[in-house]
Amino acid sequence: MTRPIITAFDWVPDFARGQVRDLRVRWALEEVGQPYDVLYLSQGEQKAGPHRGRQPFGQVPTYEEGDLILFESGAIVLHIADHHDGLMPKTRDGRARAIEWMFAALNTVEPPIMDHAICTLFERGAPWSAPRLPAVEARIHERLDELSNRLGSREWLDGDGFTAGDLMMVAVLRIVAGDGFLDRYANLAAYVARGEARPAFRRALADQMAGFTGSPPPGFAEWLAAQGLKGEGEVA
Repeated sequence: MTRPIITAFDWVPDFARGQVRDLRVRWALEEVGQPYDVLYLSQGEQKAGPHRGRQPFGQVPTYEEGDLILFESGAIVLHIADHHDGLMPKTRDGRARAIEWMFAALNTVEPPIMDHAICTLFERGAPWSAPRLPAVEARIHERLDELSNRLGSREWLDGDGFTAGDLMMVAVLRIVAGDGFLDRYANLAAYVARGEARPAFRRALADQMAGFTGSPPPGFAEWLAAQGLKGEGEVA
């Protein structure tokens, strides 16, 4: 089998380290025991012609395996799970439920979480960000409350053990775990901790962090100042 190649950034701000979506792909590959190579991109390189040929929206990660080139972390994780043992239940119904939870993570839980990141980081300086924030936080808690109720006392989301659905859901929940959003949901906090304790996750995270050897792009300090941030992600 051809050794797959994924793309990742060689530098991101401190607040994004451990969150860039190549981590999801690395984690999936580690779970199934598939070695891989990484093509590192400097900031700005993802928008240039060569990478646009892999990813039309100029993002990471991408996944290359022979003639196959994929983008979108969810699609990549699904491909990995379908072609290796370890992330998909053996039954048809179990597989369908795992995919269902992958879609729920990406389409239901993640959108308000990313709205929060836009309001508090990426467009923090915009005049609409502060007024919008309470509604965004309320939507996040609505989703977390619903997810907490469904998870209940289960170890994982479905009865077939850890699946690609759990991988994607834990990856999404981690985005706000450090902001206190999970404090009122003990079962979700424990769920994320179980995911992060998996050896495959720890290997994936260590590899992502080790790859940040580049430098910030020109204008990064000015962007931080415009967002009311100082250092690398610290609120001024």
